[in-house]
Amino acid sequence: MEDVKQIFNTQSTVEIAHYLVGMYLEHETSEGILGGYIVDCEAYLGPDDQAAHSYGMRNTPRLQAMYQQPGTIYLYTMHTHLILNMVTQPEGMPQGVMIRGIEPATGIEQMEENRGRSGKELSNGPGKLVAALGITKELYGQSIFASPLHLVPEKKRTPKKIETLPRIGIPNKGKWTDMPLRFVASGNPYITNIRKRDIDPDFGWLEKRKK
Repeated sequence: MEDVKQIFNTQSTVEIAHYLVGMYLEHETSEGILGGYIVDCEAYLGPDDQAAHSYGMRNTPRLQAMYQQPGTIYLYTMHTHLILNMVTQPEGMPQGVMIRGIEPATGIEQMEENRGRSGKELSNGPGKLVAALGITKELYGQSIFASPLHLVPEKKRTPKKIETLPRIGIPNKGKWTDMPLRFVASGNPYITNIRKRDIDPDFGWLEKRKK
């Protein structure tokens, strides 16, 4: 975990977003351990990024976590869905990465119960994965390194290819609308809006998938 902390403390938000593709995300809950691999995420570069909540150094009670130290969990609600972000720059510089999709790996039955869904619909969107993992607002402001919701670098997988794309749902933000700040494990079925024909037999991993 010290290596991951070092990356969060020294690298750019774009570099961290790229690094997080394949990272294992785990949540220890009262129903058991739930977890999966990050396959889709987006970088937000506030205060310059017009699509970021912290654009122009905006600072409200809801945004307090964004101004805390790297690894701080920032959660917000959009269309009734809770969305997970991780702070990626030194205290006072509000930049972060939003997690958009995970490939479930541990506690899948419980995740299906949490969501009432199965297959790729289980966690192929930011609100979906938060619900599947049982993430609640109580985790706001805690650390992604040391809280019940944490990264597990020992389980990180290697994508065959990390594809860089524009972010989703960023209309009318000038150059920031089409900025290539989304990173995905190419060919993974849990990527938001992936077409069936683009799904890789090994789900986009170098390591062969267990059948």
